[in-house]
Amino acid sequence: MKVSTDFLIIGAGIVGISIAREIKIRNPKASISILEKEPDVGLHSSSRNSSVLHSGIYYPVNSLKAKVCRQGAIEMKDYHREHKIPLVECGKILITTNKHDAPQLDILLNRAKDSNIPVEILNEYDLKKLEPEIKSFNGKGIFVPSTSVGSSKEVMNFLRKEIEGAGINLYFNAKITKINPISKQVNLENGHSFNYGHAVNSAGLYADKIAHQFGVGQKYTLLPFKGIYWKLDPASGFNLKHLIYPVPDLRIPFLGVHTTTSVDGVTYLGPTAVPVFGRENYYGTKGINIGDFLNITSNLTKQFIANKDGFRRLSWQEGSRYIKLRFTSAAKKILPRLKMNHLIPSNKVGIRAQMLDTESGRMVNDFLVESDKNSTHIINAISPAWTSAFPFARYIYDNHIKK
Repeated sequence: MKVSTDFLIIGAGIVGISIAREIKIRNPKASISILEKEPDVGLHSSSRNSSVLHSGIYYPVNSLKAKVCRQGAIEMKDYHREHKIPLVECGKILITTNKHDAPQLDILLNRAKDSNIPVEILNEYDLKKLEPEIKSFNGKGIFVPSTSVGSSKEVMNFLRKEIEGAGINLYFNAKITKINPISKQVNLENGHSFNYGHAVNSAGLYADKIAHQFGVGQKYTLLPFKGIYWKLDPASGFNLKHLIYPVPDLRIPFLGVHTTTSVDGVTYLGPTAVPVFGRENYYGTKGINIGDFLNITSNLTKQFIANKDGFRRLSWQEGSRYIKLRFTSAAKKILPRLKMNHLIPSNKVGIRAQMLDTESGRMVNDFLVESDKNSTHIINAISPAWTSAFPFARYIYDNHIKK
């Protein structure tokens, strides 16, 4: 089968589908095809995230994340309401867990002010009133009322129906074997080929590999981190009404072990951020191939030696949280009464598509998009990509695709 299409989207996660949707809104007569290597939409990061709709408080005001996150949360909440998708508007409490957190708390307050994000400064009395089970290291915290929890899987299902109804073609089990950016052709493992006018790479965990085949983003490579969660046993007696987060180390793109209560009432603690050796290394040794293993091992070793942004401490800290005792110790910093037997194993696990800049030796914190005349590449689209998907898609169209 040979297909000619105006726009070819690689990857049917939340970002890819949102971009296809935006293109169709702007160009109703355009032909759009989406290639997805899995049998359904959003089977990786898009459905393995916490479904938290973030406020944008973590991000510097001039960052791309800050520019799209707050509006993204508003639009994603509206999408939930429009389609009657479960949504819990619970708010988030951020608390200090050590002596180094006070300056970070001040930075977060300044970022909230810069981005016009409503917050409330909490003292020890306020914290106990809102959540009797939590304890802040210095008795201070922040309440972010706009943070909510939605349902990423249901959103993906509704978006699939929406774009298919608009005439966008989805091709599943579409594994790419070759890309020729000169002839503007993509070949698949099943023998099918696609000729395109403009290609959009939103391949998530494979975004760097796809970009490199187009000759784009050569200095970026994936450094995957696994996030695992534990369930909080209902018999433990905790009755949390809000999301509870520690104040994070803002040098690195991880938020620490926190609580998330899903729309069906299950409370999770996590995630970890453990370096792993495969792009889809969710369980055991599955999802590891020799090429990725060698590349990732090399980059992890370089990161460990250079120790930029405290990478050694991060690796040790997060790696040790594979052990339940160590994980519990981390979680007790926000829930002092927590015990090991309060935690139930969970099958909730995800891989963070974190990109590394091999020239600077640092992890990329912001969204990263690069493009040439006939292709656009969403190279780094980590959290809050799900929250930000709709305005992020508009940004990509206006600044990369339309030009």
